Amino acid sequence: MTILYGISNCDTIKKAKKYLTDKNIEFSFHDYRKDGISKEMVTTFSQHIDWQNLVNKRGTTYRQLSEEQKQTLDEDKALDLLVEYPAMIKRPVLIHADSYYLGFKAQQYDEIFAV
Repeated sequence: MTILYGISNCDTIKKAKKYLTDKNIEFSFHDYRKDGISKEMVTTFSQHIDWQNLVNKRGTTYRQLSEEQKQTLDEDKALDLLVEYPAMIKRPVLIHADSYYLGFKAQQYDEIFAV
């Protein structure tokens, strides 16, 4: 089972969904805002993807954190913030064949799905 995690109005998510649909790859989409997110979910993500890579430091949500929050960010604080602000998770997170991938690039997906 292939699962794509993200936020439906994100341009990168739209590109990833289009790629998967165009290649006839079956997947389910988990929208953090509609379907929810939990500490358990982001903890599982962080067991497969370095927590520092999960944090989208280029997004407005991260940039709006206080300087103190940014300076004292550790894994536990980051995971709590990702649950509170799902838009701060770098997108998409893709789970395929029990492997976890972050971000979308067509070439990367070509390799993942060997199409």
